[in-house]
Amino acid sequence: MTDDNVRLNKHLAFALGVSRREADELIQKGKVSVDGATAELGTRISSASVIELSGKPISSDTKKEVFLFHKPVGYVCSRKAQGENPTIYDLLPRAMHRLKPVGRLDKDSSGLLLLTNDGDLAHQMTHPSFQKTKVYEVELDKPLEPLHQQMISDFGVMLEDGKSKFAVAKQGKGYEITMKEGRNRQIRRTFAALGYNVVKLHRTQFGNYSILNVASGSYVEA
Repeated sequence: MTDDNVRLNKHLAFALGVSRREADELIQKGKVSVDGATAELGTRISSASVIELSGKPISSDTKKEVFLFHKPVGYVCSRKAQGENPTIYDLLPRAMHRLKPVGRLDKDSSGLLLLTNDGDLAHQMTHPSFQKTKVYEVELDKPLEPLHQQMISDFGVMLEDGKSKFAVAKQGKGYEITMKEGRNRQIRRTFAALGYNVVKLHRTQFGNYSILNVASGSYVEA
């Protein structure tokens, strides 16, 4: 239940899975009403408040939810299927379909995703200014040349959207990648620029969160 005297933008962030800044923008645009009156910045609400967004009611009974989800290969991180590819929501109960994925992984990648309705957390985990550490297990189609490993780790590789640099350490038959960036398909594009194909990409850590022993396709509350 919503506590009394809570800021409206904080509640909207939880209820809609947006940041407080985005919630403020909705309020400024006059899209949010409380008890029939157009809301203003700084508005506070109680558990009895009737909140509407563009005329549609928003529950006042919203709590922060964060889950660790082990994404399998073959699923896309979207609400709508892309072609014949299933989405991660096909693996989740309907009650969790309102949660948004944080830290997207492409169809061919697996590992840790966060699922949350906390827009502020999503912003802190993904915005470059917070530099959240991400760790991946990667396997390539052929051994990585020592010179190329040093190039990626020490100097970086120039891509069309700028230099890509991350730590590469040998691990078993593959490599452990540690990075603080998160550009689209950055790891795959970096190795491709040097003539390698990534055959496995699995995220094990995202900020302070770890996949631990969560089975593929399963989730646990953080």
